[in-house]
Amino acid sequence: MASTDTKAKSEDLAGLEAGLDALDAVEIRRTPVREVLVKKVLPPFLAIGLVLAVWQILVSAKVTEETKLPAPSAVWDSLAAMWLQGTLLEVVWTSVSRGLLGFLLALAIGTPLGLLVARVKFVRAAIGPILQGLQSLPSVAWVPPAVLWFGLNDAMMFTVILLGAVPSIANGLVSGIDQVPPLFLRAGRTLGATGLRGARHIVMPAALPGYLAGLKQGWAFSWRSLMAAEIIASSPDLGLGLGQLLENGRNNIDLPGVFLAIILILVVGIAIDLLIFSPLERYVLRTRGLLVKS
Repeated sequence: MASTDTKAKSEDLAGLEAGLDALDAVEIRRTPVREVLVKKVLPPFLAIGLVLAVWQILVSAKVTEETKLPAPSAVWDSLAAMWLQGTLLEVVWTSVSRGLLGFLLALAIGTPLGLLVARVKFVRAAIGPILQGLQSLPSVAWVPPAVLWFGLNDAMMFTVILLGAVPSIANGLVSGIDQVPPLFLRAGRTLGATGLRGARHIVMPAALPGYLAGLKQGWAFSWRSLMAAEIIASSPDLGLGLGQLLENGRNNIDLPGVFLAIILILVVGIAIDLLIFSPLERYVLRTRGLLVKS
């Protein structure tokens, strides 16, 4: 009987060891560029092609008047005209530069604020609910007071961006820190990683997935806030951005111009996600052994 029990335990240990070896043997690799193009880039282009085809069919079938639904070719003509005039890249860069700078400012403010809220109970009790409420408040609501505070200038634009993005970044970091296993924190304190060292070497790396989700949402709020500010508070002194382009199309009853502005706003949002946040996400997954060969 004793030999049978010993044999069974030996088999269990062998099975456990084999399982651990299998986990260690998981192959982690960088995704080839061709595979990324096929799996990540091609499907959106196919979806865009399908939308354009349906759009053209609706126009050809005269489902509605051209004054309400312009043909894709009319939107393309508006794009070509802006390109030939040399204003297309300038308009896009005006909005993108504002959006990215506003997002970086929000990042610099939201990150320490999120750490403070997550680690200090009194601060969380005091301003945690306020951050949640600010995150649910539409960014467009901040445009009128920001105009009255600063006038029609870039300070007004950045104020609206910050009020829209900072709560999302801070709440994302708080959520990520709340999901850090207490064992990590105790191990860090045992090794002397307390205070700023603990935040840098233990808390932030462990909270990175939630923090990254907050950053993505923060960028989305930054971009939406900027577009709301540019649409409502358009002025020649602010330059021509995508929001102003959209508002100008409405004022001039230029529906192809309106559709062009909407498409450009959408393209910028997708491009930022593909060029910045998707690589960051893949890096985080790869460093945690979650991006494996399928």
